[in-house]
Amino acid sequence: MTLASPAQAHAQTNALVSKLWNYCNVLRDNGLSTIEYVEQLSYLLFLKMADEIASDPFTEQEAKTVVPAPYDWQSLVRLKGIDLEVHYRKTLEVLAKNPGTTLGTIFAKSQNRITEPALLEKLVVDLIGKEDWTIQGTDLKGDAYEGLLAKGAEDTKTGAGQYFTPRALIDAMVDVMQPQPDDTITDPACGTGGFLIAAHHYIRENHMRDLSREQRLALGSGKIWGNELVTGTARLAAMNMLLHGIGDADGRSLITVGDALAEQPRRHASLVLANPPFGKKSAITVVGTDGKAEREDISYERDDFRATTTNKQLNFLQHIMSLLEMDGRAAVVLPDNVLFEGGAGEKVRRRLLEEFDLHTILRLPTGIFYAGGVKANVLFFEKKPPRSGGAPNTSKLWVYDFRTAKHFTLKQHPLGRADLDEFVEAYLPGKPRNERVESERFKSFDYEELIARDKVNLDITWMKDPALDDADSLLPPEVIAQEIVEDLQAALSEFAAIAEALGGEVPADIDAISPDEAG
Repeated sequence: MTLASPAQAHAQTNALVSKLWNYCNVLRDNGLSTIEYVEQLSYLLFLKMADEIASDPFTEQEAKTVVPAPYDWQSLVRLKGIDLEVHYRKTLEVLAKNPGTTLGTIFAKSQNRITEPALLEKLVVDLIGKEDWTIQGTDLKGDAYEGLLAKGAEDTKTGAGQYFTPRALIDAMVDVMQPQPDDTITDPACGTGGFLIAAHHYIRENHMRDLSREQRLALGSGKIWGNELVTGTARLAAMNMLLHGIGDADGRSLITVGDALAEQPRRHASLVLANPPFGKKSAITVVGTDGKAEREDISYERDDFRATTTNKQLNFLQHIMSLLEMDGRAAVVLPDNVLFEGGAGEKVRRRLLEEFDLHTILRLPTGIFYAGGVKANVLFFEKKPPRSGGAPNTSKLWVYDFRTAKHFTLKQHPLGRADLDEFVEAYLPGKPRNERVESERFKSFDYEELIARDKVNLDITWMKDPALDDADSLLPPEVIAQEIVEDLQAALSEFAAIAEALGGEVPADIDAISPDEAG
């Protein structure tokens, strides 16, 4: 068998994405949103893959019964018309009753949204049925599915973009973190699984030749896991990982479903990669060791937290600090308010500087997320044991300004991986940080400078956008308009947070929505 070149593989992936997308256009006329289509696709893909595994003569006998015979793929292809639709509904109902397994995660709360039997038959016979999804080309099928998720993220009406982190940003974060075969890797708000898949891909690309068979099996069956609050999104993550060769169709689910903030971590990780949800869609107070808040609707007791707050991003940051094992490392996308908010925010930042090594912040530009009004950063930090004499674990913080004079849009000028090359090079992944060199965009700040700043404000900037002063370097009108809108949305979100903190009522639709994934 001749392996396809990268260019050929890319062309094959694009062709399959186009084929899948064309069917989506047909089903959209039947009333399905893009994400609903991808959900239906996930159910049928799983059944087809399970059938391929069961038909493989080299498959072990116990792995052949992933799906009970009355509800397997073959039971669908034998039927037509209304009989197919009725049986498909029953299949979804039965397969949803397998909690804790990959099967259960993918079919949890599943419903048939394809109301036209002829369209369902077309999907089964012409699209899914004519492809071999497990025999070869795991990356091809997985990348095609992820490409479809990316198209789904553009569907702003359904809010699907909140579960999708730009792949260029994910890849740059993974490249500087350099996941290792011995790492245990997690994402507590994994969206569609983008970070987990990228970490797995990095290890395969850089270490696969050196891995034993046991290490290879462990890599795809438990050393990488995630959590997602929304059942439908967890389904997409589980399917996305399965198509990328992570997890077993009949095994324990690598994606748990629930609120990650509800309890202390039962398992710790050496590497956390995450883009937690930015919005505050529910008034949940997480009570830390500093006592209860005066105003709370729902509260969780977390004695591993130091600060009590309803700020979801600060709570996720505290949760990730607890998730890390000693000497573990994290790369987390967080909005600007985490860097400057007073009260609980100041407490969390002090703890981060003193008990952890917060060594790098990447200031991100606007225009790269599917949700507007997002001004975000990536925080890179490590968990360290206490130093002698009570000295802080952070000695120097490096800030890379990738925001000033950087202007992106989702369609005309999207962020590409090459745009982050200079940051990755300046980060010096795998090398001592004392070898880093300051530049126009990359500056270092000592602990003493940071702790002396008002409220330990880490929203540090020193550059000016030349486009603001130079009439000859005017930005395109669509970029200017977009940035005005995003500035207004960000400001509105900050004012809403202040009003809520003071006890005011805030309309439910005022929310800085997360760009996450997916990972």
